[in-house]
Amino acid sequence: MEQESKIDYITLILYFILVVFGFMCIYSSSSGDGTFVPNLSTNYGKQVLWIVISLVLGAAMFLIDVRFFEVFSYAIYGLWIGLLILVMFLGREVNGARSWFELGGFRLQPAEFAKFGVALALSRYIGDMDVNMRKLRNQIISGGLISLPFLLIVLQGDAGSGLVFLALVLVLYREGLSGLVLIIGVAVLTLSVLTIAYGGVPVGIAVFLICGVITAFTYTNPAFLRRLVLVFVGAIGLILSVQFFFDNILQAHQQVRIEVMLGLKEDPQGYGYNVNQSMIAIGSGGFSGKGYLKGTQTKGDFVPEQHTDFIFTSVGEEFGWVGTSTVVVVFVLLLLRIVYLAERQKNKFSRVYAYCVLSIMFFHVLINIGMTINLAPVIGIPLPFFSYGGSSMISFSMLLFFLLRLDANRENELDSINY
Repeated sequence: MEQESKIDYITLILYFILVVFGFMCIYSSSSGDGTFVPNLSTNYGKQVLWIVISLVLGAAMFLIDVRFFEVFSYAIYGLWIGLLILVMFLGREVNGARSWFELGGFRLQPAEFAKFGVALALSRYIGDMDVNMRKLRNQIISGGLISLPFLLIVLQGDAGSGLVFLALVLVLYREGLSGLVLIIGVAVLTLSVLTIAYGGVPVGIAVFLICGVITAFTYTNPAFLRRLVLVFVGAIGLILSVQFFFDNILQAHQQVRIEVMLGLKEDPQGYGYNVNQSMIAIGSGGFSGKGYLKGTQTKGDFVPEQHTDFIFTSVGEEFGWVGTSTVVVVFVLLLLRIVYLAERQKNKFSRVYAYCVLSIMFFHVLINIGMTINLAPVIGIPLPFFSYGGSSMISFSMLLFFLLRLDANRENELDSINY
């Protein structure tokens, strides 16, 4: 077959729109007088560097044979797992999490780049083995590839970044995972929230009573009762695990943020301050905003971490409902475009990888924007292509550019890959 290489320019245009808009917001939240000084002493100056590096790495991916990343998927995964372990001993602690390497004034967060490694490894396993996701063995192996980085990042004290990896479970549904698992997942989430809200003992008693009532009506069905016993034991185990995780693994500020988000505690001047200031800034923008570089909340530095986790507030204040809606629409278009790219791939590796990118970005966009308007807990994850930071900018660009590389090469791929 004749060699073809077609870049999906629609995805590329959406990428550049988000990057440019994001840079404008970083510049606004970092510049006091509107004077552009392109040097590395400013946040926006550093962001220019990260954007340039991202574009260079993106271009480099089109010069490397896609099979290199496919063949060495597990090695790349292992490399980032090793760095996730190493950073716990040699990393710098920032905001209670030891998850950063300090390199001559610049910081590197392995958790961000591990997303690329996990996406490659998961795609290689499911694509290479052509696995049946309804088999328990394949579910365990796929779950292990996802859970290992999650656990390592949680041990670093950065539970928010760790939760992103759990979003990759969504990929498994496209590849045949039973919908029953999704139902179980919703039940687990509900039980976890109730445990945090009301405590393990009351929720445990409620589960016991519910199981008791069900038993009274089904005691003549031994098979069903055996399953019910397993459900009860699993529920009690989950309740105890959630209580232990909340009390002993989560940092104090993470506990309070979750409690504030669930309405269990009010802390407008403490941990709830970020969210309150965020909503004030977004609300003050009204329909069309105060105008670029004219946001009083932004210029007054009233929103903590505005150039990173709360960058969306700058959009809301300066561009109003029009600006925030535009950003959301562009993100939705990008996510829908990734779905389109995923479904037109010629092999399973490429399709699974595309859905990995989709799941990661969807989780980031949903949670980041949600936490700025108090619809999600503040867990400290960036908004793709918007939030300041080299690790975030480069890792998201790598994820997207490799997908574009796979898509450009799809006409040259066989329906299956043999290694």
